[in-house]
Amino acid sequence: MERGGLVYVCDDTDQIRHLIRVNLELEGYDVCEAADGGELLEALQASPDVPGVITLDAQMGPRDGWWAISRIRADPRLAGIPVIMVTASVQQHDRVQAQGSGLDAFVSKPFDPDHLIALVSGFMAEGRAHQPAP
Repeated sequence: MERGGLVYVCDDTDQIRHLIRVNLELEGYDVCEAADGGELLEALQASPDVPGVITLDAQMGPRDGWWAISRIRADPRLAGIPVIMVTASVQQHDRVQAQGSGLDAFVSKPFDPDHLIALVSGFMAEGRAHQPAP
C-alpha cells in the first residue's frame, strides 16, 4: 500500500509527539505537531493544507482535546477530517464522551504504534467512512 499525506499530531508530551511523528514519518507521512488544542486550531486555520488525519490527546492545557474536537467539527473546512484520540484518559466517562464528540477512533496509551499506523492508513485511504476494527 502506498502511503503519504499530512497528519497533525497534537499532544502536550514531547516524547509522545516524537514517538507518533517518527512512526508516521517512517511510513511516508508528513507530520505537523501541536502541543495543545489551541495551538492545533491556530495551525489548522493558518495553513492552506488540510490534513488527512489528526491525532489528538484528551488531557492538555490550556485547550484540551475535547475543546479541539468540538471546534474541528464546527468548522466546515475541517469537519470532514478523521480524528483519532490517543489518550491515557480511558475511564468509562471518557469513552462515553468520545462517542458523542465526533471522534473517529479512540486509542488508549500506551499504544501499539502498528495499530495507530493502521488506523491512520485506513482513514487516509477511506476518510471518515473508514470503520476501524474494534
